[in-house]
Amino acid sequence: MNPAQFLGAMKKGAPAPAYLFLGAEGYDRRRCKEALLNAHLTPEERVEGLTNYDLSQHTIAEVIDDARSLSLFASKRLIVASSAEAAMPKVAKSDEDEEGGGDPKGSSDVTPLVNYLSDPSPGVVVLFEAARFGLEGEDKKKAERVAKFFSAVTTQVEFAPYSPDDARREAQSIAKRLGITLELAAMEMLVEALGADMARIATELEKLSLLSTGRPITEDDIQTMVPDARASTIFVLVNALGRRDRARSLAVLDTLCRDGEYLPLALAFLSSQFRQALIAREANLRSSQQIQGHFTKIGAPIWSSRADQVLQTATRFSREQLERGIKLIFETDRALRSARPDDRIVMENFVVKLTGA
Repeated sequence: MNPAQFLGAMKKGAPAPAYLFLGAEGYDRRRCKEALLNAHLTPEERVEGLTNYDLSQHTIAEVIDDARSLSLFASKRLIVASSAEAAMPKVAKSDEDEEGGGDPKGSSDVTPLVNYLSDPSPGVVVLFEAARFGLEGEDKKKAERVAKFFSAVTTQVEFAPYSPDDARREAQSIAKRLGITLELAAMEMLVEALGADMARIATELEKLSLLSTGRPITEDDIQTMVPDARASTIFVLVNALGRRDRARSLAVLDTLCRDGEYLPLALAFLSSQFRQALIAREANLRSSQQIQGHFTKIGAPIWSSRADQVLQTATRFSREQLERGIKLIFETDRALRSARPDDRIVMENFVVKLTGA
């Protein structure tokens, strides 16, 4: 089950006896947890009806014992057991991280949970939260083991990270709800700077809403107010160079140099964009959709805004200019890493040569 399906279910009927929230993504997990709490307990009922456990400190048996206990003060209860991955069995010391670091006190015995779910207590909902492992990359197998260990909990909600496109759409929805407007470039910068982390994006949008005076939020506002956004100035430089905009490129370069940013990083991003633009030209791709589909097909998916940038670069540079640009990037990167009089002179020379090609 994904978060949207869970939120829809919370609007339709009574919650299930138990849930497993699996995945490190925090924004949807918080929304789903609030929806479960609102669906099952009123604000008055939460005083006596909400109980929290940490499975790195308690056992599954202790949680189930509490779930079976009758309460004189609460007819409905929600028991939240966080750090659910800590209940995983520990097989070998060297594998403790891999297996989740199970508790030696017997918390890894899932039998009480299996028995309980065959006859759950009326009015009691048990929520297991496993937020340590993500659902992609190296964490994927670990998350799968957690899901298998808690297989008795048939309703499992997976919290996968947002893609940049999904993060942008959700951020636009949040901004609309908060009554603020972001310029397209500002929205791109916000999502890029925060790595499509929706929890952080939502927090920053709430802060920006307090400062909004009715005018659209600009790139300058994002750079001033959002942590890590200064580093995203690198992406502004890459985009300006990709458009062959010399004036804008030199202005952004001035900002980067004054802020002491690591300039080889900008070259690395630009190198990737030029190589993708060269591939797009050779494959005769003429739209962002074609570019996005092509790179997805070859196993290197890119998001829509990135496809737009690649299209711009492929349109403004010929094949020969792209090949020359890649060589210039290599030479400039080497110059930055060797003894030289000034990084700024090296980069300004690169900008002039690239945008004048």
